[in-house]
Amino acid sequence: MTLTWRERLQRWWAEFSLQTKLLAVATLVVSLLMTGITFLALNGIQRDARMSDTRFARDLGLLLSANVTPLVAEGNDRELASVAERFWQSSRSLRYIFFADPDGVIYLGIPMGGSTGMGERLLSRRLELPADIQRRPDNPLIRQHLTPDGQVTDVFVPMVSDGRYLGVVALGINPNETLLASAALTREVTVAVFISIWVLVILGSVFNALTITQPVKELLRGVRSIAGGNFETRIALPVGGELGELLNGFNTMASQLEVYKAANIEELTAAQVKQQSLIATMADGAVLLDAEGHIVLANPTARRLFRWEGRNLEGSELATELPDRLAMELHDPLESLILSERDNTDVRCSFGDPARTLRIVLQSVRDASGESLKGIAMTIQDLTREVELNAAQSRFISNVSHELRTPLCNIKSYVETLHDMGDLLSAEEQKEFLSIANAETDRLSRLVTDVLDLSRLESDRVWQLEPLDLAPAIEQTLRTYRLNAEEKGVTLIFTGDQHLPRVRGNWDLLLQVFDNLVGNALKFTQGGGQLLLRAYPWPDQCLLDPDASAGDHPSCALTSPLPRLRVEISDTGCGISEADQARIFERFFRVENAVHTEAGTGLGLSIVRGILEKHGSQARMASEPGAGTTFWFDLPLEDADGDELQVQAERSSSLAVMDKERRTAVA
Repeated sequence: MTLTWRERLQRWWAEFSLQTKLLAVATLVVSLLMTGITFLALNGIQRDARMSDTRFARDLGLLLSANVTPLVAEGNDRELASVAERFWQSSRSLRYIFFADPDGVIYLGIPMGGSTGMGERLLSRRLELPADIQRRPDNPLIRQHLTPDGQVTDVFVPMVSDGRYLGVVALGINPNETLLASAALTREVTVAVFISIWVLVILGSVFNALTITQPVKELLRGVRSIAGGNFETRIALPVGGELGELLNGFNTMASQLEVYKAANIEELTAAQVKQQSLIATMADGAVLLDAEGHIVLANPTARRLFRWEGRNLEGSELATELPDRLAMELHDPLESLILSERDNTDVRCSFGDPARTLRIVLQSVRDASGESLKGIAMTIQDLTREVELNAAQSRFISNVSHELRTPLCNIKSYVETLHDMGDLLSAEEQKEFLSIANAETDRLSRLVTDVLDLSRLESDRVWQLEPLDLAPAIEQTLRTYRLNAEEKGVTLIFTGDQHLPRVRGNWDLLLQVFDNLVGNALKFTQGGGQLLLRAYPWPDQCLLDPDASAGDHPSCALTSPLPRLRVEISDTGCGISEADQARIFERFFRVENAVHTEAGTGLGLSIVRGILEKHGSQARMASEPGAGTTFWFDLPLEDADGDELQVQAERSSSLAVMDKERRTAVA
């Protein structure tokens, strides 16, 4: 890599000792100070020379103006030229003299000469002077300008006689040559002294570096390199005496250290790889902190839990990288470990949305003596799933126990009555008691069946979805409930195309969905009511022809295959209140009213929701008290992608869990 001139200069300067650097800096300061004083004196001399030239030019201009003004007023040009000629020849400092009339036109100039002389060039020009110059005859206009022949001082003196402005006499005056030579000599001497001093400093530094400083610097650089772990460092300088022996001893020591490093590097590398692999593959999160609470290492699990993916956390303070709530809960335990008030601590906390429950174990890491704190090991266990499962298990066991207790108590009561009072009861009463016990047994059997069905749906079992015709399943359901509907006076109706598109699904599961939904609708529908099943493609896509209509409404034909098949189950029953609609799909929730008083298991709609989630769909409903209820859901068509359906099923299940948690939090 090519070094820039600045980097080379910095390296060269770093090679010198502190004493040499101080000597060089002191010499530089003194030389700069002396040079500055010399240049200030030179500038003073030059300034005085310019002021002397200005005063001399002013006096000379006023003297000439006093002598020639009467001649100009009389118009005696011949005598004017003669006086100006003698005046110019009497002073070696004069560069030129010329006269201009009141309009600024030059009519006389000295020296006069050939075609290229100053006189002819001046006579062809016109002066541009300030308008107020004629009002200050005793205060001429003086200025200086630089020409190819050197600096010239220009003096413009107005000529006024008896209050009449006659024009301007101008003089060009050369600077004082003696002062200029003196200033140039002073500048050259100063520069020569400055260069001589620095040449001596550089020669002394080079000599010092070659004889003593360079070997010591190389030895110091080598020691630092060895301390940094670079055991390949060697010093090769042709130095004799004690310094040479010292450098040879250093090279021997470096060779021995390099051999030791080569012998142990493989073992150290293997141990490090094992340690890193162990930390990286841990199921729990792991974070290693230094003694001040700054992050040294975080494994992938910890990065995922705290959403640290893709971030460089080394050196960052743990409290600043954690969520505020979690940082507050860990502040005191972490501070107690840093202050060595305790060796370990255990914290359980929740954070985030949705909430996650974590168990964080902090363990101090000390040296072999156990006195000095080297760091803190932080282990994070995600207990969210465990907490949810425990809560769900507790709720499920509580609900099942409650639901099982009711029919068992009823069965026990009636059986005990028959056992204790069998001889005292009539045949009709005994038959009634046995009938009630049998009904409660059926209820208990249904409850166990529903619990088993719900358990199967919530397991990790993968259900196979195959192409099937939905119409036979609907017809089988209607045949099953047609007799019950006729006994209750409810009309069962199915409307749908005779050639419905095939769907992807599980026959047994979908048959259970229809059974539960139609059975519930029939329970809630009074005599004389109606229960309607509909199946149609959704969403429908068609082109409307304004000229073609069926009856009073426009109609159209399907023009493209449709992505889903929608199924609706509507009844004209008592309806469901808005408060009950929010909980209708929860386990063991039952709607009790004046129409339907029979106690059910409360698991039917939960089973429906679970089955439809397996099909990548959701059960929806619309209901109004006194007007009836409609349940509907969409099923994928035959050519739907299986992987996409699995993703939708997982998403539907997650949305259902989140919706349940939200309702629980609101409640």
